[in-house]
Amino acid sequence: MSKSSKIGMVSLGCPKALVDSERILTQLRTDGYEISPDYQGADVVIVNTCGFIDSAKAESLEAIGEALDANGRVIVTGCMGVNENEIRELHPQVLSVTGPQQYEAVVSAVHRHAPPPQEHDPFTSLVPPQGVKLTPRHYAYLKISEGCNHKCTFCIIPSMRGLLNSRPVGEVMGEAERLVKAGVQELLVISQDTSAYGVDLKYKLDFWDGRPIRTRMKELCDALGSLGVWVRLHYVYPYPHVDEIIPMMADGRILPYLDIPFQHGSPRVLKQMKRPAAAENTLERISHWRDICPELAIRSTFIVGFPGETDDDFEILLQFLQEAKLDRVGCFRYSPVQGAAANSLPGAVPEALMDERWNRFMQTQAEISRNSLQRKVGSVQDVLIDVLDNDIAIGRSKADAPEIDGIVQVKDGRDLAPGDLVRVKVESADDYDLFGRIAD
Repeated sequence: MSKSSKIGMVSLGCPKALVDSERILTQLRTDGYEISPDYQGADVVIVNTCGFIDSAKAESLEAIGEALDANGRVIVTGCMGVNENEIRELHPQVLSVTGPQQYEAVVSAVHRHAPPPQEHDPFTSLVPPQGVKLTPRHYAYLKISEGCNHKCTFCIIPSMRGLLNSRPVGEVMGEAERLVKAGVQELLVISQDTSAYGVDLKYKLDFWDGRPIRTRMKELCDALGSLGVWVRLHYVYPYPHVDEIIPMMADGRILPYLDIPFQHGSPRVLKQMKRPAAAENTLERISHWRDICPELAIRSTFIVGFPGETDDDFEILLQFLQEAKLDRVGCFRYSPVQGAAANSLPGAVPEALMDERWNRFMQTQAEISRNSLQRKVGSVQDVLIDVLDNDIAIGRSKADAPEIDGIVQVKDGRDLAPGDLVRVKVESADDYDLFGRIAD
């Protein structure tokens, strides 16, 4: 058999982009390529870019330059690929540039610049049934749809990734089953708008495990909850039908965790953002959810310094934080995005004021998080182990998603391994993390 070409991959941006990278690598492995862990061993390097905000674009351009310096043969794809001229202006020597979800174009470019082995049987290739994964073996991202139908003024996702395009529920559940059979213990459900899943298909009836099932959020969660693993929901908009999911969390079918990008607490700013939710109703919904499922953990992201944000708007945001008492929160300073409608809004917030508001926001949330975690001291938590650090095992509770939330340090975890699910007695906490020992 002819020598296999080797592919390097640099994957930037959100988990949705990571799933795109996994799909590309899975196809290339099926085509007979090997994966190189470094630049030097690769015949060609793929850089999957992020183009959401200016800092992400800068990181993508830097990564392309690094790959060119180290290897010289670079194929660019991903969200920033929609701005091919901007990429080629700085890096004219790249071999190919494509946008997000253009998997076939990326694979074709690889075939063109690093031909696959002539003698190759895809039916005997060692490609695992679940495909090539870039996450640890015990958790995986499960992308249920692409695109978004919202017209948020700060966002250009629809122009980069298109309108909502849901995967049939039978296809999603087939992938979920393969992942679980391969040892995955946590499925992280991702999309641009998980709550809208199936709207574009008019909640089409599909089949899984020999029975009919609708392509809809509630039915998907119910089916995923039957697989016996952690199921974590990301990118959920607080539509009324989300209320139907909370009892499943209370019953332990899916994790009591919601990732909801609220973005602000001021109704006026939310209107300027064209967000599909009103802050006053959201507080009532959160309270109702917690009545049903007291363990519910909510994480969110916010933007400070949005054009036109006044001192009063910011104070309303802080009040929203204090009333909502969200468990995990990230905050971004507003950054103009090329092509976003918000760029033309009046009332730009000065950088110094934006920094001041960001610091006040983070201090407010740190106190909320600290008080929340202190209440967990003395409790026993289910913890999924991610890594070992000498005698300490580092894992996550049901309230923590990988890489974006807090961790649980298990002091006597020398005999544990990644993927182990253990009960941990919490002995102490800081602003964001828990510390404990294996429960007796």
